[in-house]
Amino acid sequence: MNPEPTVRTRLPLTVALATATALLLTSCGGDSDDAGGGSASGSGDVLRVATEGTYAPFSFHDPSSNELTGYDVEVAEAVGTELGMEVEFSETQFDSIFAGLESDRYDVIANQVTINPEREAEYLFSAPYTVSTGVVVTRADDNSVTSLADVKGKRSAQSTTSSFAEVATEAGAQVEAVEGFTQAITLLKQERVDVTINDSLAFLEYQKTTGDQDVKIAAEIDQPSEQALVFRKDSTDLQTRVDGALEALRADGTLAGISEKYFGEDVSGE
Repeated sequence: MNPEPTVRTRLPLTVALATATALLLTSCGGDSDDAGGGSASGSGDVLRVATEGTYAPFSFHDPSSNELTGYDVEVAEAVGTELGMEVEFSETQFDSIFAGLESDRYDVIANQVTINPEREAEYLFSAPYTVSTGVVVTRADDNSVTSLADVKGKRSAQSTTSSFAEVATEAGAQVEAVEGFTQAITLLKQERVDVTINDSLAFLEYQKTTGDQDVKIAAEIDQPSEQALVFRKDSTDLQTRVDGALEALRADGTLAGISEKYFGEDVSGE
């Protein structure tokens, strides 16, 4: 009943059969609020992880192999390995990713979700695994934006549930809904919007891989943001275990290594 593509990593046949049975029972009305049992809360053999799959370099498909990869994907896989669990990815658009978590289609979101007070009121977060800066992106020939304040009255392409949509709205921009970063850049270049606000790491990766010089960073958002894994409020046990895994991965240099692979520096924070 879940239309989203699913990618399983290193899933033995016995676990696959057990997972299929569990999903069948869930689709027929199984319990979703039991924080202590079954893979539905990440306490079994499978950790179900939601990600976009279209947000390079965090979550995307390798052009040469079509394999799901990226910084967030590798962090989630490393957490699964540390916990002794197989990782099962479900790919979904960002604007529906929280609804899927709430309906128990997966246990955790790994998709550069920024920690903010509004989300903390609704969800649990792991320790941060990325610290980054937001930027305002414009067309290369547009010199009308030099600070965040300059987006007031402009059209900004954003995923409507993203923290950057909130930043754009609070700055006085008119938000135009898009499915993700790639579509935002497309609308910007077509002059259907004036700006888009996103993660500096995502934009720099886009420019590095495409060579696109028709867009530019026009301004930075002053306050750095922290990104973390997201859980339902009833998943305190899973949150605790994941935090322990992240602490171990930070201590042994795994997080720094993954970060340096994708960004050339350690952006995983302290």
